[in-house]
Amino acid sequence: MAKATGFDSALHGYLAEHRSPDDPVLLALREETAARLGPRARMQIAAEQGTLLELLVAALGASRIVEIGTFTGYSALCMARGLPADGRLLCCDVSEEWTSVGRKYWEQAGVADRIELVIGPALETLRRLPREEQFDFAFIDADKTGYRDYYEELLPRLRANGVLAVDNVLWGGSVIDVTNDGEDTRAIRAFNDFVASDSRVQSVMLAVSDGLTLLRKR
Repeated sequence: MAKATGFDSALHGYLAEHRSPDDPVLLALREETAARLGPRARMQIAAEQGTLLELLVAALGASRIVEIGTFTGYSALCMARGLPADGRLLCCDVSEEWTSVGRKYWEQAGVADRIELVIGPALETLRRLPREEQFDFAFIDADKTGYRDYYEELLPRLRANGVLAVDNVLWGGSVIDVTNDGEDTRAIRAFNDFVASDSRVQSVMLAVSDGLTLLRKR
């Protein structure tokens, strides 16, 4: 029998309140993103997801991580804070405008020296890297039609027992809406189905924000 709790806005509010609170730097970054980008600010990960990413990076003892899709830098800030002082985060994004929002907050948080931001197509950035194990943790939150390609480039570069997190895997519930045949929806469905049967990894899909899949490389 399925064991799950349905969430309305009140219960989600309760959930969001019962986590370690954001500090002023994280709050300011969220507020500037909302003020500058309006509706597009929804592309930013949920606050509780940021807490989870930092917790995972720290708990894994990760020292080399990579992010595909940085937006205004909130997720990067969270993950960089989970790194040791000599840890490194490689951020891949195509927008100088959006990523520029986060830079001053990385400085304020004292983690700018841990972050390398590369502006350009992420696949090109990844393919310039040695095709050998080098990352402990990876996070994908970019164009949905590119998920499978990013996954295939990242997996060989992820160490054994390294973890890959993938955002938006529920796609607002559209993944189970048979009337939705949009390109992004079809891409997410195909990616989810592929990952669930990929023997190279162990995976679980979590109902965090818009859905987050965690994968451990075997």
